[in-house]
Amino acid sequence: MTTFDLSPLWRSSVGFDEFDRLFDSVFSTNNKGASYPPYNIVKHDKNIYQITMAVAGFDQKQINISQEGNLLTVKGEMGSEKDEDKKEYLYRGIANRNFERKFELADTVKVINADLKNGLLSIDLER
Repeated sequence: MTTFDLSPLWRSSVGFDEFDRLFDSVFSTNNKGASYPPYNIVKHDKNIYQITMAVAGFDQKQINISQEGNLLTVKGEMGSEKDEDKKEYLYRGIANRNFERKFELADTVKVINADLKNGLLSIDLER
């Protein structure tokens, strides 16, 4: 059996652990809300795309979709419910927060339809 000693390779990186952690923290996506709400982008045809976002708990009145130039912005605002103050939660695991998600579109892409069904917001795009 042949064994290889890889320790010389590790010695060259001594002292860079802190630098690596700092570098990773700058480019990580651990920002609060950076991944909320989750979404998918699907290409249905050569010129037809769809963005689907999981926005459970929001209704149509609480979601605003706008396109200004190449920037598609989707905002969700829950607002404050009067009954929320009266409830005492033992555990609260369902997200109840506002969001704003922006997508940069190509020059020729336009929003053609949006639909909210079963907690999924589908935005149809056409090129």
